[in-house]
Amino acid sequence: MASIGQIVNPTPGSDALARARQRASLVPDCLVEAKRIANSVISGWHGRRKRGIGENFWQFRPYSEGESLSRIDWRRSARDDHTYIRDREWEAAHTVWLWADMSPSMMYKSSYAGASKESRALVIMLALAEILARSGERIGCPGVMEPVSARNAAERLATALMHAPLTGGLPDTAMIRGWSELVLIGDFLDSSKAVMDRIAPLARRGLRGHVIEVADPAEELFPYNGRTEFTDPETGDKLTSGRAENVREAYSQAYFARRDDLRQSLRHLGWTFVSHRTDHLASEALVAVHMYLSGMPAKATHGGQL
Repeated sequence: MASIGQIVNPTPGSDALARARQRASLVPDCLVEAKRIANSVISGWHGRRKRGIGENFWQFRPYSEGESLSRIDWRRSARDDHTYIRDREWEAAHTVWLWADMSPSMMYKSSYAGASKESRALVIMLALAEILARSGERIGCPGVMEPVSARNAAERLATALMHAPLTGGLPDTAMIRGWSELVLIGDFLDSSKAVMDRIAPLARRGLRGHVIEVADPAEELFPYNGRTEFTDPETGDKLTSGRAENVREAYSQAYFARRDDLRQSLRHLGWTFVSHRTDHLASEALVAVHMYLSGMPAKATHGGQL
């Protein structure tokens, strides 16, 4: 997953110990920030109240094309010109698996961003763990932490991350069974085909998934001019452009085409997609994906584009 520009505090690929120490030192601050964001987001929300298969009535909502006609509440719909679905409250906890990419490309932070992609991914993941744990869900992280149902799930996940081995790419999901949802957070800078080759088998297994793409603003804007050297953080390969501004348009077309293709491919699988820039509030991406997890349609925001 190649990045554009320079990496903050780059660590040679062979120095895995130094890289692990860097991540371990980052996690505590990310946990503090995650709890702050979770507290602000969850204020006024109703814990585990979300659409599901329970017996208790939760809410009426407008009917969407493709939903079962048997779920329409005809008495409520007869009151006005709209057709309504009668939602029930989810009563049984299920497992949500959270994963954040820790590849070298995630260390990237331009002067336009307030945080590295890695830091923002960790904050979103830990904030999700905090909110979901308060809702009574079981939280796990593939290859890092077995699912737990506990109020301190975010702290336990943070501790596990501090001691987890460094891995890149999508996680091993062989351990995921039953009624589960999977949240993947990363920059997903590989081709959409390469990403979908890993995700499609998960969807065929019946897993419901949510992808959060974390991007640095420089990766979208390509604000470079004149002679510029670009470094691939995964391979160390370098590319020097005499006049970087000359490739801006072609770069922009390729960058956004990749994102749009990934979004559409995920949608065809029934998965959701949120694009988040690190110069925007982490809470925007958190709200968007939490609404998806709750079974409610989310609206696009500047920091959490759907």
